[in-house]
Amino acid sequence: MAQETSNQKKKSPLRLVIVLVVLVAGGIYGYNKISFALAHETTDNAQVETQITPVLPRVSGYVKTIVVNDYDSVKNNQLLVELDDAELQSQLVQLEADLKSAEADIINAKASLNNAVVSLKSSKGSVSLNDSKKQQAEEEYNRNKNLYADQAITRKQLDDSRYALEQVNQQYTNSQSDLGTAESRIAVLQSSILKAEASLDVKKAAIEQQKLKISYTKIYAPQAGKIGRKNVSEGQFVQAGSPLFSIVNDTTYWIVANFKETQIKKFHPGQEVDIELDAYPDLKLKGILESVSEATGARFSMLPPDNSSGNFVKVTQRVPVKININDIAKYRNKLRAGLSAYIIVPTK
Repeated sequence: MAQETSNQKKKSPLRLVIVLVVLVAGGIYGYNKISFALAHETTDNAQVETQITPVLPRVSGYVKTIVVNDYDSVKNNQLLVELDDAELQSQLVQLEADLKSAEADIINAKASLNNAVVSLKSSKGSVSLNDSKKQQAEEEYNRNKNLYADQAITRKQLDDSRYALEQVNQQYTNSQSDLGTAESRIAVLQSSILKAEASLDVKKAAIEQQKLKISYTKIYAPQAGKIGRKNVSEGQFVQAGSPLFSIVNDTTYWIVANFKETQIKKFHPGQEVDIELDAYPDLKLKGILESVSEATGARFSMLPPDNSSGNFVKVTQRVPVKININDIAKYRNKLRAGLSAYIIVPTK
């Protein structure tokens, strides 16, 4: 019995030492945590972002050829997909035939105008000739009236000169009418030429538009990067504007971190940021805080909150913060859009 009591006393100092060590370690750990929390702001609500550009056809048609596979690397303006353009080419042939017909119409209209100009000159000559005949007939008639008053000619001779004058007057009137018709016909033909030329311009524009549509059957990469998963196969009919696949820009990455509104008070552009990626726990990245969003993330949602409805419950909002990654070229092969990240922002 005395021996057991002696053993317990020997063990008691060891237990005390263990407890003291645990308390000291806990205190140091807690102190470090509290000191870190007071000097840093952190969040795990962050992910890697990059530019993702959808590839969209600008015309409808059947897919003729696909020259890329899933997750291929592509260059800017590289051919990706080719649509069947047989129908568009046939329409182009018809439009070009219509253009030739319009050009022939203009030639015919100009020829008709030239004929009308010649006819106008002839009508002016007829008017001038009939005007001379009219003056001659008037003089003849007036002279015969005087001769008849002197009984130097017969009544029949006077009547013949009067009939001749009336005939010449009628011819003069008819020639003036023909002249007016010729002048108006020229105006009509000039208008017809202008209309035909305008129609020709429309047909030329239609041909250029058709050629542009044909060029759209070849779909090129809008940017360099990597192809995502394809949503199209050869022989498939695609509508204009329907997404075929997307190209992920693999040269530029950044991080969007969503901090609580209570954390951003000391944030400012240019702050250094520590970045840890969940995919690479041992990889430590550095970044620079570029900007803080002017609106909370909830404001960009499809149904933003409306606190004026009467059922207001205060919820801490998240504010997006954009962070640029330092030495991006060094880590480009490891970065992927959508990777989760842990962000540490020193505030002191």
